[in-house]
Amino acid sequence: MGFAKLSLKGRALKYLAQREHSRVELARKLAPHADDADDIDAVLDALQAAGWLSEERFVESVLHRKAARLGTARIRQELQGHGLAPEAVAGAVEQLRGSELERARAVWTRRFGGDAPADATERARQMRFLAARGFATEVIRRVVRGGEDD
Repeated sequence: MGFAKLSLKGRALKYLAQREHSRVELARKLAPHADDADDIDAVLDALQAAGWLSEERFVESVLHRKAARLGTARIRQELQGHGLAPEAVAGAVEQLRGSELERARAVWTRRFGGDAPADATERARQMRFLAARGFATEVIRRVVRGGEDD
């Protein structure tokens, strides 16, 4: 059976079999294939009631895939962009805060080899790199400074 002949529910299950999706993301992917937005809502409600569509699993999936490479701010932004409940986003952010220094240090070491910057220009470049990945300013300072935990 080809992808083009799938029902909305079949198409949604196929997407969910590939990876976890948020409700907003799945609705966006199903929209071109539905005649009515109410059809999409009915399918998503049924999937959620059956436990196939889960906000908690989606949050865990994003954390698992992105936490090793991105800071808390970038992950929070991504979760908010998926239309998740504020409580779910706040819980994920709280979970990430404790490991942010360690994660930033690992990203910095992989990218720059763990050597302290030679001059102010290089320090600024390294700090911009970490900031672009969503790490907190104080964490960036501690990592680039090269000092151990205070």
